[in-house]
Amino acid sequence: MRRNRSVGGIAAQGTADPGAIIRRVTLTKKPESRPAAASWGLSKRGTPWEYAAAPEATDHIEIRREYGLFIDNTFAPSRPRATFEVINPATEETLSRVAKASRADVNRAVAAARRAHDSVWSRLPGSERAKYLYRIARIMQERSREFAVVETMNSGKPIKESRDVDVPLAAAHFFYYAGWADKLDYAFPGRTPRSLGVAAQIIPWNFPLLMLAWKIAPALAAGNTVILKPASTTPLTAYLFADVVRQAELPPGVVNIITGPGEIGMELVRHPDVNKVAFTGSTAVGKMIGRAVAGSRKKLTLELGGKAANIVFDDAPLDQAIEGIINGIYFNQGEVCCAGSRLFVQESVYEPLLDKLKARLSTLGRGSARQEHRCRCHQLRGSAGQDRRAGAVGDRGGGGDLPARLRPPRQGLLLPADPLHGREPEPSDRAGGDLRAGPLRADLPDP
Repeated sequence: MRRNRSVGGIAAQGTADPGAIIRRVTLTKKPESRPAAASWGLSKRGTPWEYAAAPEATDHIEIRREYGLFIDNTFAPSRPRATFEVINPATEETLSRVAKASRADVNRAVAAARRAHDSVWSRLPGSERAKYLYRIARIMQERSREFAVVETMNSGKPIKESRDVDVPLAAAHFFYYAGWADKLDYAFPGRTPRSLGVAAQIIPWNFPLLMLAWKIAPALAAGNTVILKPASTTPLTAYLFADVVRQAELPPGVVNIITGPGEIGMELVRHPDVNKVAFTGSTAVGKMIGRAVAGSRKKLTLELGGKAANIVFDDAPLDQAIEGIINGIYFNQGEVCCAGSRLFVQESVYEPLLDKLKARLSTLGRGSARQEHRCRCHQLRGSAGQDRRAGAVGDRGGGGDLPARLRPPRQGLLLPADPLHGREPEPSDRAGGDLRAGPLRADLPDP
């Protein structure tokens, strides 16, 4: 007896033999059950494995129309009152306006930090400071989705990096230093650790929330109070953190946040009642700060830029090298002080490596930063940033127009991921020698 049956769109035909242990079965797939081309990872354009748009929602986010300076656990306008706009670099949409601090505001912030240090924070035992840090870390975890979306909207980095890297690491830093707050005697055997006093902290725009955690968490654990100045373009997660400070019920004045241009940062650096300066940013500004504190008793920490290189020899596994190159220059859109922005390749494998690299780059699509699978594209910082970038990617850094493949779109400040390759590196080649925070990489053959 022969039986025909259909299971899950597959027709099976065979001979039923009650005594048989193994049966011969013929399987045929019905034409109508064959998946559509798109379900095999092919889009209409035929690009393998193109992901559908899945933007992260923003309906749970509340960004105020205007933020004042955060001093003594209170938001207050600057004196005299002045503001500047903060935009979403992917769309150039205005997100908010924030207070523009003056010298008088710097004085107010330093005075608040000094009062909090001398009267409350430095007098608390480490075990009590640890409780506050632990509380901050837990609140950041609870509000992690909110932090991730605001970080992406304000900085333009992909939601995957904000959500999976920046926010978890920021919370982890507060957990870590909560554990150290009552163990400082073990960190410095034979000595009596004590707080320095008021710390002025200036951070850049590439990791706004993570840099905040790197600066604030250890300072608070050691008994210092802080005045943080975030970058003018990316202050929104700092102000969201200010809300966390109030939620965690830190004493007024322990954490203060002010915003404004670079001149306000220098006012903080020069203030006579500041005991410690911590700065992350460009080498040129770091030199200015070093000169400003020279001869004073201020402690200084500088984290400045670099110019890292990847080197590929002819015996390297090229496919593995490609992934290292991609991660080295396009993680966080290349906005990392140790990004692999130069690539030196032995000349015998230069062309094959470049072909593989171009093929790999073609898989990095460009889209909304809130999409789960978005390219690693750099957000230019305003028209001045576009002008500087144009000078960096000219044929020889001579300041010419951007090549067609690197021109930003009409809306937004996106710079596509693309190498700048040349056959004859020269000492005057700016793209090969200057620090450029973005997905620009100079590919140079090395005989």
